[in-house]
Amino acid sequence: MHTLKKNRPLRRIVLAGAATVSGIVLLLSLKPHTTPAVAGVATVPAPSSSSSGTSGSATGTRTLTGDSVQTRYGPVQVRVTLKNGKLTDVTAVTYPQENPRDQQINSYAIPQLTREALTAQSADIDTVSGATYTSEGYRQSLQSALDSASS
Repeated sequence: MHTLKKNRPLRRIVLAGAATVSGIVLLLSLKPHTTPAVAGVATVPAPSSSSSGTSGSATGTRTLTGDSVQTRYGPVQVRVTLKNGKLTDVTAVTYPQENPRDQQINSYAIPQLTREALTAQSADIDTVSGATYTSEGYRQSLQSALDSASS
C-alpha cells in the first residue's frame, strides 16, 4: 500500500505546511533588492535660476528656480525665495497632477514639504509617506536652487 494512502492526517498537515513555507520563501527571494525611489528618479537639465535682486550677494531678495527633476509620475520643480540669505518661501512650480490620485497625494504632500523646507532652511527634509517620488524630486530641485544661490 502507498504511504500517502494510509490514514495519517498529521503527515499530510506537515507536508502541506512544509510546501507552503517553501513556496513563500521562493516568492520572497524574487523580490527586487533595489530601492524604487533611488532607481526611478533621474534629473533632467533645465534652466536652473532666474534671480531678482542683487546677484552674488547674500543681501536682498532673490528668487531662484531649481532644476526640473523627472520622477516616475512626472516632473517636479520648485522656486525658492531668499531674503538676506534666509529661505523665506518655497513654491512648487511643477509637480505631478495628471490624474485625481496625483492631485490627492500632492495636495497634502507639497504643503508638508514646503513647511519642512522652511523649518530646516535646507533641502535636508523628510520624505512624505505615500509621496516618495514627489518628495525625492522636490528635495533634488530644492537643492539645485539652493546650490545656484550659493554660486
